[in-house]
Amino acid sequence: MTPDLSTTSALLGVMAAVSLLEALALIALIAGGLLLYRRVTRLIAGIEERQVAPVAARVNAILDDVKGVTKVAKDAAESADGGVRWGLAWLLRRLRRGA
Repeated sequence: MTPDLSTTSALLGVMAAVSLLEALALIALIAGGLLLYRRVTRLIAGIEERQVAPVAARVNAILDDVKGVTKVAKDAAESADGGVRWGLAWLLRRLRRGA
């Protein structure tokens, strides 16, 4: 007498179908994730182009202005320092001649 394997075959068929559905669902999730990734990447690039780039340009312009002002102040301080040194040297020469 041979055992009846129809129930086992039916269960194996159901398991195969479920496995196929799981594989299709996984492929759909991966494709959806890829599409979402592309959309988010485009969105971030658009935000950067519209908002971050102009702000960065303004900040760079401000930093250039600050650099220019710093150079002018430094040059003025150096020339004032030289003038003070020259004036003190002149005063000391006058005082030595008078003494």
